[in-house]
Amino acid sequence: MSRHLLFTSPDASELSPELFRAARWLEQHPGEAAMHSMRECARRAGLAPATFTRLAHALGYEGFEGLKQRFQQDLSSEGAYTARARALQDTARKDADWLEALNEAQHANVGSACSLNTRAQFDAVASSMLKAGSVYFLGMRASFGLAFHLHYSYGLVAPNGVLVQDVGGTQADQLARMGPRDLLVVMSLAPYTRQTVLAAEQAVAQGVTIVAVTDSALSPLARMASHQLLFHAQSTSYFQSMVGALAVAEALTAAVAVRGGPRVLAHLQGVQSRLDAHGAYWNRIDKKSAGTGRRQVIAQRKSVTDKPKLNPTTKTQ
Repeated sequence: MSRHLLFTSPDASELSPELFRAARWLEQHPGEAAMHSMRECARRAGLAPATFTRLAHALGYEGFEGLKQRFQQDLSSEGAYTARARALQDTARKDADWLEALNEAQHANVGSACSLNTRAQFDAVASSMLKAGSVYFLGMRASFGLAFHLHYSYGLVAPNGVLVQDVGGTQADQLARMGPRDLLVVMSLAPYTRQTVLAAEQAVAQGVTIVAVTDSALSPLARMASHQLLFHAQSTSYFQSMVGALAVAEALTAAVAVRGGPRVLAHLQGVQSRLDAHGAYWNRIDKKSAGTGRRQVIAQRKSVTDKPKLNPTTKTQ
């Protein structure tokens, strides 16, 4: 279980500036939080010890010791990617149910799409997307696949989606075209990709509406966003899980379809007709064509096997 689950509650985004500083320090220094006293943590963070007590209460703990124990548990179960992979191997050798443990974590991640976000949140984001001039989708590293999926799914029901890429070094050009009428759906989870955060900051400076799909209400993306959609990413494997983020993406595109009305249906019908006209998807082949194809393959194989073999001692002209 990730320490970031402490801060995935939407209530975490409502922390006072002082409590936010304390929470951010804990999130960035989990090892120190697990090892040191409250006073020492406060000294290192440059905050009053009472601030950490109030933060613990805000997060549902009786005191700082309960919060500290949580970090100690996480420290014992998490580590660098290599260490986590080694732990997974060790667990698999001792316990045949490692797959079941992973499955349970994945189910919890999928459920987080609804437990951490309300229908009203999805509806609000969907309405903003449908009203925007252009909707940009940005995700890097592990989040790029999510951005691509969300862009593709959204493109089936709306024409104003743009996937932000860096092909040919053109990402800066795409970011520069964003304006106050546009919306940026930006995705990242800890450890947050630096280039993603910088791109989001640029978009904010240009007046773009930001939708953050992220794993913590305290993430740098969530703090600058007009809308945030949260997910859990815990995993018993060596890498963070992306299924929670994918569940959020699918819920969001479903909300767009629901909110879009006839306009969405008309666009989707046009896309479907175009795909059908281009033969985009594999379809049933009639028996005659299938038989011809099989005969061609058999003939090709036979022509190869029937070629005369050269005697290695025979000279050729």
